[in-house]
Amino acid sequence: MTDDRTKLLIVDDLPENLLALKALIQHDDHLIFQASSGEEALGLLLEHDFALAILDVQMPGMTGFELAELMRGTEKTRHIPIVFVTAANRDHNHAFKGYENGAVDFLYKPLDVCAVRSKVNVFVDLHRQRQQTQRQLVALEESRRQQQTLLTELQATKVDLQNALRMRDDFMSLVAHELRTPLSALSIDIQVRQKHLEKGNASFFGPEQLSGMFAKYRRQSQSMTRLIEDMLDVSRIRNGKLSIRPSTTDLSRLLERLVGDFPRQDSDSVISLNIEPGVTGFWDEFRIEQVVINLLSNALRYGAGKPVEVSLHATPEAARITVRDWGIGIAPDAQQRIFEQFVREANPAAHTGLGLGLYITKQLVEAHEGSITVDSRQGEGSIFTVTLPLGKVEQTQA
Repeated sequence: MTDDRTKLLIVDDLPENLLALKALIQHDDHLIFQASSGEEALGLLLEHDFALAILDVQMPGMTGFELAELMRGTEKTRHIPIVFVTAANRDHNHAFKGYENGAVDFLYKPLDVCAVRSKVNVFVDLHRQRQQTQRQLVALEESRRQQQTLLTELQATKVDLQNALRMRDDFMSLVAHELRTPLSALSIDIQVRQKHLEKGNASFFGPEQLSGMFAKYRRQSQSMTRLIEDMLDVSRIRNGKLSIRPSTTDLSRLLERLVGDFPRQDSDSVISLNIEPGVTGFWDEFRIEQVVINLLSNALRYGAGKPVEVSLHATPEAARITVRDWGIGIAPDAQQRIFEQFVREANPAAHTGLGLGLYITKQLVEAHEGSITVDSRQGEGSIFTVTLPLGKVEQTQA
């Protein structure tokens, strides 16, 4: 337990003087240390923080004046008040030397009991006030530091909120734009066909025209459905509710099926396959389909009509899917940003979409405890590599 009593130092070469002085200033709130020489006193002074040092002037070896001079020359002890005890007459030269060596007061023998106690109490009170002030300064500095930390956190939160609001506005603008395009096309097409119907133009509704019309409507509805699914997936990811339901999945067959069925209405690119057969693991088939579809969609969109290469290889621990295009490529400083939300780095003005595909893809891959990387050079295309552990993973949430 910490001793909170105020420490006092008395120094005298005569044991009887130490005993008498200790008896005079003894108090429950005082902790008194005694030294019979200047050397012994210096050791105590360097070890403890004293409220007052009462020094006998006339001591063999190091005198009280010499001890005081050493105290004033040491950083740790220079602030300690010094009261000299002397049997000398009250001459001015003697007092001047004492004050010159750092004394704050003198006690003359024989000691006046009331005067001694009164002086000691004054210096004890001053010491306690100084300690209290120091504690207040420390507390104020800690409070200032905490306030600065809080201010920094508030400023960071403000920036985050501003970014979130800007992202929300950008998101709503993107959603409105992306949904407006197919809806406007549908609305115009319906108006045109309604006019033909009112005019009785039956030839406009022949099998060939209807087939084209339904294909067009299907593409537009699929586009809107995908936008809505992307929005829902982002919401699930943010709320930690994107469920992963792994089961035994033949990744080789999955890729063959997806590539074979993949729509290419807006691209003449050929998709080539280099697939190692029989690559089987424990994955959520539906979510892996999303990953592959997103990568193929990007490869066709930004591949400049050139061939797209899909490969699959396995190691004892993992399966590795790569999707390569030979299109416009991605700038080096953008290759990490493309996995963030609403980022469309590759000529965003020329391509539609919410900029969520690669963000969702990365979340789905990481939910399988896998990884996704990109290697790209502008004008030379991009290679996306997905690595998925083969071993059974527990059902988890992204």
